[in-house]
Amino acid sequence: QLQLVESGGGLVRPGGSLRLSCAASGFPLEDYFIGWFRQAPGEEREGVSCISSSGGVTNYADSVKGRFTISRDNAKNTVYLQMDVLKPEDTAVYYCAAVEADSPLISRVSALNDYVYDYWGQGTQVTVSS
Repeated sequence: QLQLVESGGGLVRPGGSLRLSCAASGFPLEDYFIGWFRQAPGEEREGVSCISSSGGVTNYADSVKGRFTISRDNAKNTVYLQMDVLKPEDTAVYYCAAVEADSPLISRVSALNDYVYDYWGQGTQVTVSS
């Protein structure tokens, strides 16, 4: 079974940067469409970004567009989320998730919805505070 492990979270000041990693094991990551989600205390889980299996197609939530960049290195079985110009409202637990690349649930409209994804990591905390 595919397993996902996030890392790279931490405490950063507003305006700072972090790079999250999502490392996969069990199956080749190149067979999977990957999403990043986040959940703040008392809030619903929110889709942040997603990337196709080849890396050729990406999508971002409006709240992070222009500040976050998703990428993947299939040779390293890892997906990244570069987060720049961080704001206090970016504070949340960040999760990566995966679904098989040929899933009929994937579309430009649905790809930032959590119901599309079958595999989830345990999350990494990101705190943006001065």
